[in-house]
Formats: sequence, C-alpha cells, structure tokens
Amino acid sequence: STKDTAGVKGFAFGMKQKDSSDGGGGGMMDKSKQTMDFYNYIDSNGGGDNLKRVALGYFPIPGISTTTNDIRIRGVLALQDIKKGDVILRIPYERLAVNLGQEGSDPTGAGIELLKAYCSSSSSSPRKPYFDMLPPFMGTDCLGSTDFFNQQELEALQSPLIVEETLNRREKILNRFKDDDESWTNYKIRANDDDDDKLDDVTEKHLQWAVWLVTSRVLTVQGDPSRGEAFRLLIPFIDMCNHDRSSPHVLTGRAVPGGELKVVAGANIAAGSQVNICYGGGVAGNDRFIQDYGFLDSTSSAYDIVAKQLLGKTPMMERNGLLIMPGERDRMLDALRQTTTVEDEELLRSPPSEFSPAMLDAVRYRYGLKKALQKYMLIS
Repeated sequence: STKDTAGVKGFAFGMKQKDSSDGGGGGMMDKSKQTMDFYNYIDSNGGGDNLKRVALGYFPIPGISTTTNDIRIRGVLALQDIKKGDVILRIPYERLAVNLGQEGSDPTGAGIELLKAYCSSSSSSPRKPYFDMLPPFMGTDCLGSTDFFNQQELEALQSPLIVEETLNRREKILNRFKDDDESWTNYKIRANDDDDDKLDDVTEKHLQWAVWLVTSRVLTVQGDPSRGEAFRLLIPFIDMCNHDRSSPHVLTGRAVPGGELKVVAGANIAAGSQVNICYGGGVAGNDRFIQDYGFLDSTSSAYDIVAKQLLGKTPMMERNGLLIMPGERDRMLDALRQTTTVEDEELLRSPPSEFSPAMLDAVRYRYGLKKALQKYMLIS
C-alpha cells in the first residue's frame, strides 16, 4: 500500500495508470488534471521553457518490487537529454517563488505565513494550482516526520536530543498559534477532499503541518549581496525534485528583482531519467531527515554524520555549529544501549503487526545509528 512507503524520498504518492504515460526511460509522465493545471500555472508565469526539458513523473521506488503501477514515487522527469552545465529548471523569482520571510532558526514564523497564504488560495487564487500540489494535510508524507510521532514512537528512536527538539518545536507551534488565536478566526482551510468549497476551521495541527512543509520543502536563498539577507522560499518545480545524496546537480540564483532560481546539470542526464537534488547541502544526517523531511536516507553516510556528531568529531547543525557536550553524548549512548543491534535486526525482520510506519522508521533510525557507532566500538 502507499502507506507503507510514507515519506520515501520526500514526495511519495500512489498513481493511476490512466493519469500517466511512459517517459521513455523508466519514468512515467504525470498527466493528471491537477498536474496539467500546474503546468499551465508554470507556463503562464514565465516558466514555460522548463516544460520542454522536464515534467513531473512517477518512478519505481528503489528496493520495492512492483508488478503494477500503483506504488511509485513522484519526481521530476527529464523529457530530453540534458548536457552537463545546461539548465534543468529555471524559475523566475518574482513571479513563481513564494517568499516566506528572512531566514531564521525558528520555522514557525514562516509556517504562519505559508498557512495564511494557503488559506487565502481560493478557487480563483493564482497560486492555487501550485498549492494543490503540496503534500496534503495529515497525509502519509508529513506523518513520516517526528513532528507527528506519538510518544511511544518518539521513545523508540532512543534519541533524547531528537525527542527534546521535537517536543520544543511542538510547544513553539502551539504557543504561536495561541498568540494569533483571534486572527485565525478570519481564516478557513480547504478540507482534504475534492470539494474546493468545503472549508474547515484552522487548528494548531494545520500550523504543525505548515511548519513541516517549511522544514521539508523551503530553500534558503541569498538576496542582494550588499544587504547580506537570506530568504525562505518555496520554489515550485524545484521543490518537487527528490533527494539523492550523490546528485551532482547545482542549485543557484538569488532572491532579487529579475532574479532566477535554477538547477544546473552537474552531469549528463538521459531522457526518461529522474532529476534529483541533494537535500540539506550534503551535510545533514538522518537525525535531521527524520525530523525535517519525514524519511530516512538509506545511505550509510547519513548515519555516519550523526555518529560523528555524537562523538564530538563534527559540529551539530542544530547547535549553531557547536560540538556536543560530553554529558549529552553519554546520555545519547545510554539511550541507544536500551536494545542491541541484534534485537533491532529481529524487530525489523519480523515487525509486530501493530507497528506503525513511524515505529518502523524509529527502529530503522536507531539501528542504522548503532551500526555506524560500532565502528568506534561504543555500541554492541
């Protein structure tokens, strides 16, 4: 089922055969009405040339064998061969990017801006075709993030630092929602069904979802170099590229009048291939992926990064580049010793029937981290 692939590489959805066609190299072009409306939106706002090079498509999920087309991941499909150094995607900043304010450590402010913009996207709103493409409220993608884990699933991570950061973020979201409580009465949000006229009251859960959209999709882009500013941007089409840590493609551009935001090919791309980018600048480990994006990077380096942070060998992103303190390191290692890698392997091999996808990811996370720490003889 699609539930079993929740959060895979950031943009997983099921598909129907009638909504797609073969892209010529494994990818299947998405031709659903919703996506065609999105293409028209891109075309009418100065991005029509992109549609000659790329489209949205569905691809087999690595490691999952399928004989039908109902379990695939949506991403960006190359429609033609693209040479190294050529532009893959070119998005006009002023006409298509959604600016959610200046960069900061707290994503809740940007989440509020996004949620209010989303609530204002009525059937006649110019941005509705793009907002319709965002992962739905309480859909399987957002449920892969620790922001939506229950207490048992959080504890299964065996990571006090992740649990504490997740709970702190929830508290900030709740407080910010309460602070703006009166203003939210002026907003309604479209319900999760096909009826655009059906509206629900906005709740703190909606803000939690919007903050996850910020942490999982927003890119930080530099503005005018003379002013030293950086902005949080939602960039249509670019934010639909999936993650690949080995991707050579380069993101470039500035948030300035007349600016363009681009993905430039770092290697030749064959028609029909998926175009991926590297999330987190290549320095984010799986502690950030399971919190911010809602999925785990399957590469060993994604766990090695976290292991080196715990050992004080590399700085921690969430601690403004500071090294972990010895007391925190000991607390983390003690938590991971609650179970052995052998016990975790057995859980993953034969998971209890009541295990949720989030619980499985929690066990996968702690198992992968323990395997990385075994190199330093600290975990059995």
